[in-house]
Amino acid sequence: MQISAPVTGRILKIIQDSEAVVQAGTPLIDIGNPVDLEMVADLLSTDAVQIKVDAPVRIDGWGGPPMQGRVVRVDPAGFVKISALGIEEQRVRTTIDFADPPETWSRLGHDYRVIVHVTVWSADDVLSVPVGALFRLGEDWAVFSLKDGRASPTIVKIGHRNGRMAEVLSGLSAGDRVVLHPSDRVRKGVAVSERESG
Repeated sequence: MQISAPVTGRILKIIQDSEAVVQAGTPLIDIGNPVDLEMVADLLSTDAVQIKVDAPVRIDGWGGPPMQGRVVRVDPAGFVKISALGIEEQRVRTTIDFADPPETWSRLGHDYRVIVHVTVWSADDVLSVPVGALFRLGEDWAVFSLKDGRASPTIVKIGHRNGRMAEVLSGLSAGDRVVLHPSDRVRKGVAVSERESG
């Protein structure tokens, strides 16, 4: 028996690989067009609420050079997914299109793994500090800034932040030096010397 496919494309997956009696509507094969790929990322709902359609996306971790994309859809409903650690997480499917030409991502295929980095906020000329310099001082965020070679606890107001950097709205000026990852030995007035990184 011949069965005509409803679309033209390439066979991506054979679901029913041997003869058998099947019910009407049972999927037999997956057919798709490799030139018409899109990505679907299952993001935590707490992250998805910050994402807007057309937000820029950096795509890496697929075995080739980083690529650019853009968000085309954030699903209005979430679903529960069990993490590798056995934790129930509320996830939201986010659809991403490639912004780069097809020859850039032509080696990608159906169900390949990628890592996506969605930009939820950006600005030019932002005063920022490493997140590792921040600590809590009562209800406020603070850093140890350097005044004449000595540590001085300084209250700062922070805005947007990610896992690496935090936007400073007040409390510091451009060029101020801060102590990164201060230990419990760092207190007000303690002498601090700079160490070369690397």
